[in-house]
Amino acid sequence: MKLHVNPKRLVGQRNPMLYGHFIEHFHRQIYDGIYDPENSLSDEDGFRTDIIDAMKKIKVPILRWPGGCFVSSYHWKDAVGKNRQPFFDKAWRVEDPNTFGTDEYIKMCRKIGCEPYICTNAGTGTAEEMSDWVEYCNLETEGKYAKWRIANGHEKPYNVKYWSIGNENYGNWEIGAKSSDEWWRLVKEAAKMILHVSPTVELSAAALSDIDWTLNLLKNCGSYLKWVSLHGYWDMVPEKNELANYTQCMAYTDQVDRAVKDVRGLLTALHLEKNIKIAFDEWNLRSWHHPNVHTIQQGIDKDSYVTPRNKNDDNSSYTMADAVFTACFLNAMNRNCDIVGMANFAPILNTRGCIYSYKDGIVLRSTYHVFDLYVNYMGDLVLDDWQEGEHPKLTVTAKNGKQVTTELLDIVATQHSENGMISVSIVNKDPEHAQTLSICFDEMNLSFCQVQEHRITGTDVDSYNDINHNEVMIETLPAKEIQGTYEAVLPAHSINVIDFKF
Repeated sequence: MKLHVNPKRLVGQRNPMLYGHFIEHFHRQIYDGIYDPENSLSDEDGFRTDIIDAMKKIKVPILRWPGGCFVSSYHWKDAVGKNRQPFFDKAWRVEDPNTFGTDEYIKMCRKIGCEPYICTNAGTGTAEEMSDWVEYCNLETEGKYAKWRIANGHEKPYNVKYWSIGNENYGNWEIGAKSSDEWWRLVKEAAKMILHVSPTVELSAAALSDIDWTLNLLKNCGSYLKWVSLHGYWDMVPEKNELANYTQCMAYTDQVDRAVKDVRGLLTALHLEKNIKIAFDEWNLRSWHHPNVHTIQQGIDKDSYVTPRNKNDDNSSYTMADAVFTACFLNAMNRNCDIVGMANFAPILNTRGCIYSYKDGIVLRSTYHVFDLYVNYMGDLVLDDWQEGEHPKLTVTAKNGKQVTTELLDIVATQHSENGMISVSIVNKDPEHAQTLSICFDEMNLSFCQVQEHRITGTDVDSYNDINHNEVMIETLPAKEIQGTYEAVLPAHSINVIDFKF
């Protein structure tokens, strides 16, 4: 097969926030995670410096917090100031000490160098409580909440630009779940109050690729919103930690941009596609394992509903399947960069995160290296490409037992606006066989070109990283000079970024 890339045809400019992340008060993400004041690796503010450095390396552009399901019974005022009391987190059924709140979160974002993105409580919370939070963060001196922030030692406003109204409030698992009509009414009132406080913020609201829910939301609240929030987990394992194997995961890659297409259609039908972008602000291949919590019959003893969460910490389960799926997802978001402006991998740390922490250090899981590859090697301008010849296919048996046929190669071409270099991402999903792809550049007379390949692969599909065990990382091949068409050899189960310098 031959890949044609046309640098004169621009799909769009990727927003850096497509490579965003998410962190929640769940298990070891915050406490005994990034915020661990007693750890010798933590700085004077209690933040793990090794984790912060790993986040900076992948240039985290935006970090969504504090949830997630956690936020739907979280009251932000209890976690600022000196008089903080522990509370029982009704979403995850554990005690939260409230020692990490808004001020600590903003401090963390500044250490990372990322934009804060606060998700508000639209479950047990009110529109007024949401707007009070915006007052605390964004007003200079007016009102008691700005004065409270100043009294807490933060004279300058935080100027938080991105705010989400709610989290998955359409789901019966969510505390304070809403009907479609209840939802748009709350969103509208919250948006009005928030924009009265801080007119330049950009608001998102929980949505999904359901026509009735999202149509009601857009019809009634579209003029207030800059974003609609979508979530996606494909290998669902909340109750039983039975992970899909590599080939089963490849079946999911055919579904990645389905929700984007559906919501794009709704935005276009309502003539809102120029005003509202999609924020895919919670996504991962696999859902988090947390049995006996989002069920009617709750677990009684902690060994039935808290202890099993440790299974998320098994580093051997984060393999090339996770890496390849993650690359396919990021390719899809790049191809849809005209309508998708933000995506947040969930979470960045521990649980299903791309970083795993333990007392003495961190492990960079397979998915971390995918972000490293895309953030530091791919361009910001997405180019048009087309494939000549027969497209190779991969037919696999999905986890549900059905046969699924998907494209064997997942490709996106980009250009770097600062220097004109073209970088092509090619994912080879084949579990066993290398593939060959001819790459040429239409509209360009190539008398000389320097090529350099960067790739992620493993000795097999189950390769993984753990403490003192590194099988998955970025490999950079020696540069070579070519003329005309380039023949790329793509190893089995690999993610490849090929740079072309003219």
